[in-house]
Amino acid sequence: MSDLPERWTQASVYPDMWADPDKDPRNKDGVSPDGELATLQDFLTGYRLTLQMKCEGLNPEQLARRSVPPSTMSLLGLVRHLAEVERDWRNWILPEDPEPKLYGARDADFEGALAEQALVDGAFADLAREQAATDAALAEYPDLGARVGRDGDSVRGLWVHRIEEYARHCGHADLLRERIDGRVGQ
Repeated sequence: MSDLPERWTQASVYPDMWADPDKDPRNKDGVSPDGELATLQDFLTGYRLTLQMKCEGLNPEQLARRSVPPSTMSLLGLVRHLAEVERDWRNWILPEDPEPKLYGARDADFEGALAEQALVDGAFADLAREQAATDAALAEYPDLGARVGRDGDSVRGLWVHRIEEYARHCGHADLLRERIDGRVGQ
């Protein structure tokens, strides 16, 4: 007997997937978007939805459950981390003084991810707010070749970095969710 959850899925057509393609909110009718910026935005939106899906239906204890010692990684920690990272990217874009860290010193986003409903609600609100603010800051620069901020980062590089960060952490979220309740990733 094991304390590990049995693998499960809501998909009926493809049992190794999170959801059937016709019920997956990331799937859209039609062709992929035209243009580089629209494609980057589409990929980022898909990864953001994936993270939300990985967290759906879990209580604060499950969201705050750590992966394996000594790691402090949890789904709630990932949400908090991505809110912090969105703020960091905006700090790279905007020329004024950077906004302070949301959760404190290094790794406080993970270490402070405790099983409390108020922290869960706050983390998701922080993430939505920081995403919207960074989206708005980047919208001021439709030229992907433009250089922004004190370091002269390219707008294209910032978009790709955001996608990479979400993609990597969605992979972590797949494993964390499967460990929590057996639900498989997609």
